[in-house]
Amino acid sequence: MKKIVTLSIVASSVIVAQGYRIPEQSLNSMALSAAYVAHTTGADTAYYNPANMSFMDAGKSYVEGGITLAHLPANVYTLMDPFSGESEAEDILIPFLHYVSKPIGDFRWGVSMTAPGGLTKRWETPYQKLYAEEFTLKIVELNPSLSYRVTDDFSIGGGLRLIYSEGVIKSDGGSIAPIKREMEGDTVEFGYNLAMTYKPTSDINFAVTYRSNIDLQEEGQANLYFGGVGQQYDAEVTVPLPAALNIAISKTWQEKFTLEFNYERTYWSTYETLDFNYDRPIQAGLMPVFDDPIAKNWKDTNTFRIGATMEMDKITMMMGFAIDETAVPVETLGFELPDSDAKIFSMGFRYQQTDNLSWGAAFLYDSKESISLVPGAHDDENSLLNSGGSFHEGGAFLTTVGLSYEY
Repeated sequence: MKKIVTLSIVASSVIVAQGYRIPEQSLNSMALSAAYVAHTTGADTAYYNPANMSFMDAGKSYVEGGITLAHLPANVYTLMDPFSGESEAEDILIPFLHYVSKPIGDFRWGVSMTAPGGLTKRWETPYQKLYAEEFTLKIVELNPSLSYRVTDDFSIGGGLRLIYSEGVIKSDGGSIAPIKREMEGDTVEFGYNLAMTYKPTSDINFAVTYRSNIDLQEEGQANLYFGGVGQQYDAEVTVPLPAALNIAISKTWQEKFTLEFNYERTYWSTYETLDFNYDRPIQAGLMPVFDDPIAKNWKDTNTFRIGATMEMDKITMMMGFAIDETAVPVETLGFELPDSDAKIFSMGFRYQQTDNLSWGAAFLYDSKESISLVPGAHDDENSLLNSGGSFHEGGAFLTTVGLSYEY
């Protein structure tokens, strides 16, 4: 249960995509701001567009691994003393691993291990701690995939999404209110992904990919306290890991320079409420605080990405840019998720050390817009955010290093 709350709030406020998704799961993707669907060239093809596995070198298998360091600066909430506050800065490691096999006839298979969502948000300042002392989310996805080459210029693909997630949520009223909660939980869920690529010419790729919605039904234990007296409950809560549609096109000039445009639609509108269910009625003093459904009313979002790749002898240079909408309405914004629209800037390189081995690094900056709240406009009349104020700072700095091998 904790996991779900953490999922719904944490990742969204600190990572490089709307909500709690993390689309950058490889070196190339990080360097290109995830404008990496139509023109995929390495083992990460298994994750980003399995249909493209059909067009990779038939005489090779591909493997890639790496790690991302995500630095999440503090979010600052400004109202008036003593209500202002600042969240904790975070540094988090996110690993990834991809593999693509040699073809078997017109078929080819691959597999990816990624962390497609999550991270953490913590507040130690008194009034923010009442709402979100800690929201921590971890999501790990195993994604086996398969491609089928229909013709020389058309391929389809798809895969199974196996997701494990766990999380922690804490809030502490301290001297402000005699309430406290400690929750944790986990879940295993399944979904699918689909892909197709059409090559009208040898230097143009048109691709469409789709990842299914996965409802994460988090189950665990909740310790709820009122006036220093605690009770333990079995609890569950469900939130969506939303469906996402990508439509992309790439053009390559003289086998050296590639430009890719990507449009992504993420279907967050399935997230209407955050509703916790307990194995028995909770005590009266805690009921309004911990048992009432919380309105979310998230909206579907659009993300526009562009990425450029230039091959120069042994070095490949990459850079990207994206405009990313937030799914979170100002009216339901919370300290656990002070998310806003963002602009994303990235760059990176890959060096071909030998015929089989390459390595590289990438850097991405996620710049969040400031948020101003209108007094009296928040859906929760009892929330501090109903008094107004503003959020600023936040965002993310991500640095990725990766190693690829072909054999």
